[in-house]
Amino acid sequence: MISVDEARERIIGAFGLVESETVSIAEADGRVLAKEVRAKISQPPFPVSAMDGYAVRAEDTPATLRIVGASPAGNPYRGKIGKGESVRIFTGGVVPEGADAIVIQEGVRATLDEVIVKEPALKGRHIRIAGLDFKENDVLTPAGKRLGPRDLSLLAAGDVASVEVRRRPRVAFVATGDELSRPGEQRKPGGIVASSGYGLSALIARWGGEPVDLGLLPDTIDAFADLPQRTKNADLVLTLGGASVGDHDLVQRALAPKGFALDFWKIAMRPGKPLIFGRLQDIPFLGLPGNPVSTLVCAILFVRPAIGAMLGVAEEIRIVSARLARNMAANDARQDYVRARIVVEHGELWADPFDVQDSSMQTVFAAADGLILRPPHAPAAEAGERVDVLSLADC
Repeated sequence: MISVDEARERIIGAFGLVESETVSIAEADGRVLAKEVRAKISQPPFPVSAMDGYAVRAEDTPATLRIVGASPAGNPYRGKIGKGESVRIFTGGVVPEGADAIVIQEGVRATLDEVIVKEPALKGRHIRIAGLDFKENDVLTPAGKRLGPRDLSLLAAGDVASVEVRRRPRVAFVATGDELSRPGEQRKPGGIVASSGYGLSALIARWGGEPVDLGLLPDTIDAFADLPQRTKNADLVLTLGGASVGDHDLVQRALAPKGFALDFWKIAMRPGKPLIFGRLQDIPFLGLPGNPVSTLVCAILFVRPAIGAMLGVAEEIRIVSARLARNMAANDARQDYVRARIVVEHGELWADPFDVQDSSMQTVFAAADGLILRPPHAPAAEAGERVDVLSLADC
């Protein structure tokens, strides 16, 4: 068996960047930029007022000034302000040529033709200069950035309509087992519902991949015969189940004649020990264990960084420090990922491990907020000690 860290390094090292494609910013949420994006305009493109009031020449104040026009947003005043003149202006309105200050409407008295400015105006007051936010050709977002709502708003402000992003890596997966059926279908004698594929598909999409669900395969060698053909356009192939050592765990036996080359099998971890990694006709292949919690924990630890490597983004697994809410026994030779609730008490995070840690218990996993990381041969830990916790907040 190899360590989790070594397994992750070998998996990540098997992937290169996927190609790029151009998409509208309306379709770019969650996508990863392949190239930096520069502003096509300055923002604001011209000096604008930050307040409702009057555009004036500071040197003319305090005084009674003649109102010579108005400058609402989108309809600028076309003339130039001269001595003793002012222009009614509104937030976002273009500051007229000649004006160098804004006096807010609450600080003046105005009639239809005149405005009485009682205090000296400060030069530059309430004016947003051209390019205050960014200037034309400034870098708005760097290559490798995963775009979010704030980024999209920024890009739109820079007059950017489309961006070059990494295409979504295609992750094909198939669940194996005679006992499996789809939710809502009639179950076989002794059968169970295939469940983890739905969580896996959602995670792949959330991490930026394109999930390709190839359905269910029975436990026969022949059932795998066309898997290489069905996955020839995938960037990563996953099987769910059939990765252990039982008589019916046949992924390696079925795929060996079809061009499967093994890199490693079995990781010193719990849950998820019987994980397979290799290549199926030059396409990276992960054989995930079949127990639902094992499937999803392995996906978080290994599928997520694989997708990240193809997109060119750094590892996004979030590790936090917390205090143990109860004692924990010494660990064995495998790295343990203990399902736990995370609570905040007196300003500190506390991790409370569940009593039951069986890898088939999806109720426990669904209720967990994080996974307490227990290194191999970790000594017994007492309540109050600090531990590392893998956060499940975005999983």
